[in-house]
Amino acid sequence: MAAQVQPAPYRRGARFAVLAVAAVLLAGCQSAPEPAPETEVPVRRAAGSAPSSVSFAPLRGTAADASELAHPSLAVKIDNHEEARPHLALNRTDIVFEELVEGGITRYVAVWHSDVPDEVGPVRSIRPMDPDIASPFGGIIAYSGGQEQFVEMMMATPLLNLVFDYDDTGLFSRADDRPGPHDVILRAGEAVSRNAALAPPPMQFSYGTADPLVAPALAAAPTSRIDLVFSDARFPAWEWDGAASTWLRSQEGSPDLEASGERVGATNIVTLRVGIDWSYGEVPKTVMIGSGEAWVSAAGRTAHGTWAKDAAGSPITLTADDGSPLRLAPGNTWVELVPGEGSATFTP
Repeated sequence: MAAQVQPAPYRRGARFAVLAVAAVLLAGCQSAPEPAPETEVPVRRAAGSAPSSVSFAPLRGTAADASELAHPSLAVKIDNHEEARPHLALNRTDIVFEELVEGGITRYVAVWHSDVPDEVGPVRSIRPMDPDIASPFGGIIAYSGGQEQFVEMMMATPLLNLVFDYDDTGLFSRADDRPGPHDVILRAGEAVSRNAALAPPPMQFSYGTADPLVAPALAAAPTSRIDLVFSDARFPAWEWDGAASTWLRSQEGSPDLEASGERVGATNIVTLRVGIDWSYGEVPKTVMIGSGEAWVSAAGRTAHGTWAKDAAGSPITLTADDGSPLRLAPGNTWVELVPGEGSATFTP
C-alpha cells in the first residue's frame, strides 16, 4: 500500500501537492556491492609501456586517468526558466541539484569536474541555499549575481567566486540567440584552466556496482518512472530506459532536450525531502543542514532511506533503512531537492 505523509503548512501562497511515495518492494537476491575504490592504481596500458596512474572520478565513481582529474570542480548556477531552455552541456555534469526558487519555478546548481565543456549556461543568480549546496565541493562557483545578502553569503565560503555582474575576466558573455536575462554563457573550460591549481573536489557519495541496490536488505522496488512535484509550475519526471541504462528527463510533460538535441539523462536520481525556510520573504531557502527522507534510484530500482548533512561544508550522507550506506551506480547524478509540501511518486 502507498505510504501517506502529511504536508507541512502552506507558506506565503505556495501551492504544493501532498507527498505520496509508492511502496518499496523486495527485489533481488545478490549480496551487497562493494564500493568503488578511492585510491589510485598503477596499471599498464600496453605491454612494455610505462605504468599510468588510474583513479576514480570523485563525483562520478568512474575510472579515469589521474592526471585528467587534477583540477578543481566548477559549480554553476543554471537558469531553468522556460526561456532559458535548451541548456548547454547538462549531460556532461557530474552532479546537478534542482532547487525551488520564488514563483514556484526551479533552478540548478550544476557541477562539472570529470568532463568540463567549453561553454555552459544559461547562468543566473545565487540563492540563500546555494552556499550550503556548493561548499562541500570546494573549487569554483559561478553565477550572474543576486541580492547583496546572498552574494555576501557565497563570498564568505572558501570557494572562488566568478560573478557576471562584477566580471572583468572575459569569462562571461551574452548569447545573441537567447532572450535576456536568460542569455549569460560561461566559458567553463577556460574558467577551470585558469584556476587549475585549486584542489580537486572530495567524494560526495559512495559508489557500488552498476546495479548498486540489488541486495535484498535494501528492499529496493522496481521503478520505471519517477514523478516529482516542486510546485504547480514545476513537475519534472524521469523514465527508466533499460536499453541505455539511463533515466530520461521530462519537464512539465515534455521531453527535456539539451541544445544539442540530446535528451537530458542521468545514471542516478537522488530524491531528498527537504524543508523550506521562508526567512527571506518571497525567496524560499531549501534547508540543507539537517536530515530527512531520501530515495536513491539506480538501474531501474529505488531504495528508501534517510539523508543527513551536519554542516555547510559537509557532504550529504545517504543511509538505507537497514542502516547500511546507500550507494550509487558509477555515473552522473541528479539530486532532486523536493519540498515537503511537494511529492515524489515511484511507479513500478
